[in-house]
Amino acid sequence: MLTQTNHRETYRFVPSTSTPVSPGRVAELLKAEWELFTKQTGKSAQESRRALKSLPLGVTSSFQHWDPYPISIVSAKGAWMTDVDGRQLLDLSMGFGAMLAGHLNPVIVEEVKKALETGTLFVTPSPISTDAAERICRRFGIDQVRFTNSGTESTMYAVRTARAATDKNAVVKIEGGYHGSYDPLVVSTKPPLDKIGDPNNPIPYTPNGIVPGEMHVVPYNNAEALEQTFKKHASSIACFILEPVLENIGIVLPDEGYLERVRELCDEYNVVLIFDEVKTGLTAGHQGAAQRLGVTPDLITLAKSIGGGLTLAAFGGKKKYMDFVTNGKMAHFGTFNGNPLAMAGVRAADVIFTHDSLVKAEKFNQQALERINAIIEQYQLPAHTVGFGVKGCITWSTEPVRNYRDYKATDFAIAELSWLWSLNRGIMTPPGLDEQWLISLAHGQKEVDILVEDFESFAKALRS
Repeated sequence: MLTQTNHRETYRFVPSTSTPVSPGRVAELLKAEWELFTKQTGKSAQESRRALKSLPLGVTSSFQHWDPYPISIVSAKGAWMTDVDGRQLLDLSMGFGAMLAGHLNPVIVEEVKKALETGTLFVTPSPISTDAAERICRRFGIDQVRFTNSGTESTMYAVRTARAATDKNAVVKIEGGYHGSYDPLVVSTKPPLDKIGDPNNPIPYTPNGIVPGEMHVVPYNNAEALEQTFKKHASSIACFILEPVLENIGIVLPDEGYLERVRELCDEYNVVLIFDEVKTGLTAGHQGAAQRLGVTPDLITLAKSIGGGLTLAAFGGKKKYMDFVTNGKMAHFGTFNGNPLAMAGVRAADVIFTHDSLVKAEKFNQQALERINAIIEQYQLPAHTVGFGVKGCITWSTEPVRNYRDYKATDFAIAELSWLWSLNRGIMTPPGLDEQWLISLAHGQKEVDILVEDFESFAKALRS
């Protein structure tokens, strides 16, 4: 099979040779690491038992849960967190980008303190929300924006805006793509392989309790499949929503030319193109993924990195589509939209996230990737690295992952072991086995060295 070239603004390194890791060795290490985990985290276990009485699964978001229990955090500063057992943990999750500035960044803290002196909520127009909107529009190169409070709200309203603009209701999304909890977008987020049919013509998978309406699902990096879907159903399709770089299943990069072809097809078939940049956003660079990758969507959704850690999201784009919010055909509401504390986060983030500051963080990320590449080659590990902006990941596969089916063929046992190994040695990454690390403005050489040295110790353990 011909290996496709990933987009020039993204990074992937696949070693030419590797040797399998013994499944028995992985199972042996997993058993030992889970025993070590429970020995080190007694107070987290206690806190979980307490939380289970009032919170389903003992967590505030289902993703935060893992068996036997998650780590409970009491404080954080810079690139580090402290758990209830008193352990210092290097945070390489950073809220998927929400903490891109680092925990308790002084510029953000100062802006929020100023905002607290003027009011926490007005529920009326204010110069502070206009200022924040101008900053977002200028940075991301969009005409107009509306603020929301979560990525789910933003993707929901973007889809509704597309429906209002086109008088069509069907939605196309990527198989394996995640866009929050709005019913249509939950379809085929991480579907079981035995329920989804042909890789080139997937069957949409709808979980229990979801009422999606007309949904179509296509594989990522497959413009031909998208074109076939448009040919058959364009008369009813309002929009195509995708992350320009998938960040729900590790980091899956666009092939060179793929996003450009997506743009052409959406124009040809009168389908609104929505880029979900909730996760990419400023982690992709100081103007976001769309501008870095050179493809302009019709609408964009934002969250996490734009607010400096405050509760904030947004959707916006071309005026011709946002006019349907203006004329009321797509009414958008929310008591907490544009609250002063979140707007303070936008002001601070706009000051902090300069071209230079994000390039510096990205250089640290690139250094980590390249040093890890050398370890992968030295130990002949069946893995490769992927990076985009300030994010990176190790994918346990000897072949590039270009779509959801490729992702499902990766080695999840080693992925779990790698995550747990790091957690037991003071490094916190997301528990999904398919997420990525993030180098924030608070991370420096010390933290990069810890990341790389930890991976080297893991490689040695796999081969010992």
